[in-house]
Amino acid sequence: MLPPPETQRKAAQSGRIPPGLGRQEVAMMGSQQWQGKADPFGAVAVSSVSGLSDQQKTSKSPFSQFKDVFLPPVLHPLNKTLVTGDQWKDVDSIQEERRSFLYEFCKKYNSMKKLRTHLVHIVSRIYVEDRHKVLYCEVPKAGCSNWKRVLMVLNGLATSVRNISHDDVHYGKHLRKLDSYDLKGIYTRLNTYTKTIFVRDPLERLVSAFRDKFEHPNSYYHPVFGKAIIKKYRHNANEEALETGSGVKFKEFIQYLLDSHRPIGMDIHWEQVSKLCYPCLINYDFIGKFETLEEDANYFLQLVGAPAELKFPRFKDRHSSDERTSAEVVRQYLKELSKEERQLTYDFYYLDYLMFNYTSPIV
Repeated sequence: MLPPPETQRKAAQSGRIPPGLGRQEVAMMGSQQWQGKADPFGAVAVSSVSGLSDQQKTSKSPFSQFKDVFLPPVLHPLNKTLVTGDQWKDVDSIQEERRSFLYEFCKKYNSMKKLRTHLVHIVSRIYVEDRHKVLYCEVPKAGCSNWKRVLMVLNGLATSVRNISHDDVHYGKHLRKLDSYDLKGIYTRLNTYTKTIFVRDPLERLVSAFRDKFEHPNSYYHPVFGKAIIKKYRHNANEEALETGSGVKFKEFIQYLLDSHRPIGMDIHWEQVSKLCYPCLINYDFIGKFETLEEDANYFLQLVGAPAELKFPRFKDRHSSDERTSAEVVRQYLKELSKEERQLTYDFYYLDYLMFNYTSPIV
């Protein structure tokens, strides 16, 4: 098993900066809050309105001054008026435990934090379904493809989840994101819609992303990420590997992930959830987990009043013949790493493990 957090804090005392954080971000945190780990609030260190539309820049709303304000976490009661029957009792009990756990975590660590990134950036991964008033923050490799299918059916864009192809889900641009609205529209939806996030054991999510993007033909990840990774981390790489970017090894991928001077930037498929969805800045009403995906998702559909015939799909979106990435599969991949690399990888996702109450991995 990887060392517990107490032993990891020694890194903080020695001044070691965790992978994925810059010195500017660390400087903001303060030694007492940081303790050698990632910023609990996604390292929102830079105030910026770059990338905003003219309408968003000029829109007058309470969020126009959201550069330097405190955001205390709030635990709102979950509206269960549309839930029927007793079959959801156990699922609901687990849901309340998750909500309370995240609330207490954020209340403890958010008390001295200020929001210094524009609201539009913070909500950029959130999809909107207006008919049933749902906000869904996309966490790749945690059931997001099927969730988008469900949102399309809820929104009347399709009659069945089975009729929607992978390309239509990810490239069809049928669903709006929250950052496409003006600030008043963002504010209204954040305060009146049911907000959900679905997460997954961080290392399972990481290995799943690696397998999907680098162990199968891919016209984007191989030439863009693969070439850069092989060029920097593979000694005596042959010409074909350098030309195609195919065949990246898991150890090389981890070297890239942990490198403070990565040859190419991060990607949403392996970015920390704390930096994708800002769980301590946005008060999510429902926290689902990939490990209990089907029952969590179907309970959530009851909560928002979805049609009774709509169930969360069971099918695997791509590479259906592959074994699902399980804890055992992860252990096999971690064997390729040194003890230090395993520890640093865990450190990289430490905050995701902590805020969603996942058990540290056994190696």
